[in-house]
Amino acid sequence: MASPILKALFSSQTRVKLLSTFLLHPEEEFYIRELTRLLNEQINSIRRELENLRRIGLVRARNRNRKKFYRIDPDFPLFSELRSMFAKEVQADSPVVASLKKIPGVDLIVLAGSFVGTESKVDLLVVGSVKKEMLEAMLLQDPSLKNVKYSLFPQADFLYRLSLKDRFISDILNDPRHLTVQNVISKLIDEAKGETRARVRVAA
Repeated sequence: MASPILKALFSSQTRVKLLSTFLLHPEEEFYIRELTRLLNEQINSIRRELENLRRIGLVRARNRNRKKFYRIDPDFPLFSELRSMFAKEVQADSPVVASLKKIPGVDLIVLAGSFVGTESKVDLLVVGSVKKEMLEAMLLQDPSLKNVKYSLFPQADFLYRLSLKDRFISDILNDPRHLTVQNVISKLIDEAKGETRARVRVAA
C-alpha cells in the first residue's frame, strides 16, 4: 500500500510504487513484466512511468538477454533525499517496526543505516528493558534482516551516556534522516541533553 503522504506528493500511485521499489533496492535492476507482477499494476502504466523517470534521469535502462532492464541512477542529484524520504514513509508502517513495538519494555526505537538509506554505525537503536535474545529472535524471523546491525541499551545506561554527550548516541539521535518510530522517554532524553548543556556552561 502506497503511503497517503507520498501519493499526495506524487500524483501517480504507479510512480510511487516504482520509486519505492527502485529507491529502496538501488543495487537491483528490474524488467517491465517483473515490475507488473511485483507492483500489481498494468503494463502500460509501468511503461509510461518508467519513461517519465528515465526522461528526468532518475532511472536508467539497458538491454540484456533481449529484455530492457531498469535501475535507479545513484548519481541523480536528489537521490539521497528521495531515498531517505521514501525509506522513512515505508519503514514507519512496516511489519518490522510493528514487531519491534510489540516487544515488552521497549522505550525508544530509532531506525538508521540500511533502514533509511544512510551511512551509520548501526541500523537499529533500541532502548529499554529488552532481552538481547528476544530482539535477535525477532530479527531472525525475516531473512532480509539477518545482517542488521543493532545497539541495545538499558534506559539508565542510555540516558547516562547521552548526558555525557556520547558521540555514538548523539550521532544517531541528531541525524535528521534517522527515523524515531517509538519514544516514551522523550522528557528524560530532553533532561539528559539539558544536563549536558548545563555542565558545559559551568565549565566555561
